Amino acid sequence: MDEVSEGDEARPRTAPLETSLSLDGDSSRIAQARHVATAFLVQARDHAGVPVAQATIEIVQLIVSELVTNARKYAPGPSVLTLRIYNALLTVELWDSSPVIPAAKTLNPERVGQHGLEIVAALAQTLTTEPTVNGKRITARIALDSTSS
Repeated sequence: MDEVSEGDEARPRTAPLETSLSLDGDSSRIAQARHVATAFLVQARDHAGVPVAQATIEIVQLIVSELVTNARKYAPGPSVLTLRIYNALLTVELWDSSPVIPAAKTLNPERVGQHGLEIVAALAQTLTTEPTVNGKRITARIALDSTSS
């Protein structure tokens, strides 16, 4: 029987992988945010061994696109996108300078547009919004090794 040394038991968990992108009002930043998210997840999968399903990368691209688009449309100033992986869970955080907490609209298949928050809520395991000193933070959490939410 193998013995486990005290050093093995006390070994700290792996630090989270993280990247961030500061955004301004330029609409080209929406595409850049999608590219940053994709590159981050591919690097985590290919170089750090994090299990990331290809379908999950596509889901994250859509979530990032919706969050950044909403920040550009409704927040008067800059925003910051942060992606963090810890224990096969991706956290997508978007801070923006608007203090207004968004709410999903009532289901209306006739409505054109304004479905972004509904889309993000449907794709993420969890979606939270919290006020901050200078705006708000929207956080979506997504399992990386599965397409289920």
